[in-house]
Amino acid sequence: MSSAEATADAPADEAPAKRGGRRKLIMIGAPVLLLGALGAGGWFSGLLPRLLGLRHPAGPKPPAPPVFVDVPDLIANLNTDSAQPRYIKLKARLEVAAGHDAATVKRLMPRIVDLFQTYLRELRPGDLQGAMGTYRLREELINRADVAVAPARVRDVLFVQMIVQ
Repeated sequence: MSSAEATADAPADEAPAKRGGRRKLIMIGAPVLLLGALGAGGWFSGLLPRLLGLRHPAGPKPPAPPVFVDVPDLIANLNTDSAQPRYIKLKARLEVAAGHDAATVKRLMPRIVDLFQTYLRELRPGDLQGAMGTYRLREELINRADVAVAPARVRDVLFVQMIVQ
């Protein structure tokens, strides 16, 4: 009889325990969830780190101001099929990221001028027409300057003067 009483009491005890467990879970879980949400909001808004004496890491350092290096004046005859020669006169500046790159660019300027002259002599007058022609010229000169001064980096080529005659 004692085993029958134990089996009869067990199902009766389990039913109230389940209902009480859910209620207990809600009573404990809701405040914990609310505190977690408030903590996350405080952290991401920057309020909590300030209250705790922590600081967000500083953002990235602003880039160093660019350094400009003048390229000697370039005069090259263009590739034409006609008997009359066509010329390009180009004054440019190279924009480099930092001062130590500028020193490398100045030291290797003869190589840069050689690469620029070789490229300019292969251009046709039609290659330089319009904004797209100027853009392609700029991109090609940047690529050639990067090759010449590697591992230093040339950011841009700025045209001071360009005359096609």
